[in-house]
Amino acid sequence: MIRAFDAFSLPLLRWFDPEDAHRLAIQGLKLLPPTRPRTDDPKLAVRAFGLNFPNPIGIAAGFDKNAEAPDALLRLGFGFVEVGTVTPKPQDGNPRPRLFRLDRDEAVINRMGFNNDGAPAVLRRLASRAHHGGIVGVNVGANKDSPDRVADYVRLIETFAPVASYFTINVSSPNTPGLRNLQQAAILDDLLARVIDARERVRQKAGDTPVLLKIAPDLSLAQLDEVVQVARSRRVDGMIVANTTVARPKSLRDKARGEEIGGLSGRPLFRLSTRMVAETYVRAEGAFPLIGVGGIDSGGAALTKIRAGASLIQLYSSLIYKGLGLIDDIKNDLAATLLRTGRDSLAEIVGADAATITAEDWPV
Repeated sequence: MIRAFDAFSLPLLRWFDPEDAHRLAIQGLKLLPPTRPRTDDPKLAVRAFGLNFPNPIGIAAGFDKNAEAPDALLRLGFGFVEVGTVTPKPQDGNPRPRLFRLDRDEAVINRMGFNNDGAPAVLRRLASRAHHGGIVGVNVGANKDSPDRVADYVRLIETFAPVASYFTINVSSPNTPGLRNLQQAAILDDLLARVIDARERVRQKAGDTPVLLKIAPDLSLAQLDEVVQVARSRRVDGMIVANTTVARPKSLRDKARGEEIGGLSGRPLFRLSTRMVAETYVRAEGAFPLIGVGGIDSGGAALTKIRAGASLIQLYSSLIYKGLGLIDDIKNDLAATLLRTGRDSLAEIVGADAATITAEDWPV
């Protein structure tokens, strides 16, 4: 059924402006009949951050910003869903157009700017589906006009702890002016200290909610040293590597569209984001697991990201070009790899190539 849906929907959505097509996709997911997903191969199960994931494939934040369709996405076969980015107050984001397809590169540039319905609306939706189960994380960020951005993150932790499977602290979007400054060591240390303190305050009522940090792929290695050191000292539960990039690889074919301001995602981000996964993995030294994001568009790409150090992976841009059938393709390839190599779980190969990757020339 998914293959037939892809064959119909992918060409149709290409006729629409990218943001309108995205809106139609969300509406379509909301209309899908409730069906039970196929049971995943037990070898694909992953234990990370104290949570049990049925498979390692998640939908990245930015797709379901307002928690409108998390259950539909879980039924389609994702092992977990990350909604958001959510801010305390509703926010329109940047002016349109702000989302661009680079078809020849199988890439996307966005400068959305944390457009979302705001915490109260998203909280209502997540509370209404809480009994459905499944792992649904909440990606949180600060309002553009906030006088105290750290306080925004604290408020969101307190608000969503009862309904979030985990939190992602997004300090790496390039589309909110000054947000990436929160990755600076002293500022990040204060932010994480206050976020973890907020999590501990609500733990008795809300349970233990893992806190993950999402970083940019554009950090220098010296900056990455500091970020990982702060994350370890503040005992975060994991990191997501990485957000979109403001760099433009020389290999981009769509030179004109590539000049649009915003974060680049999709296939051209794969090598840089994978290198950053490996660099983060060797610095973390097993202190916490990683989620690898950026340019995963096949089972081989997913396997490379895992061998670089990712325990879990997330998709988004590749779905625009490959469709929902990509989910099963990746699962089948990963399961076949485990069977062929006689391994019982993906955990056995996490980080297997990290040291080798960090010794390669830097991707450009």
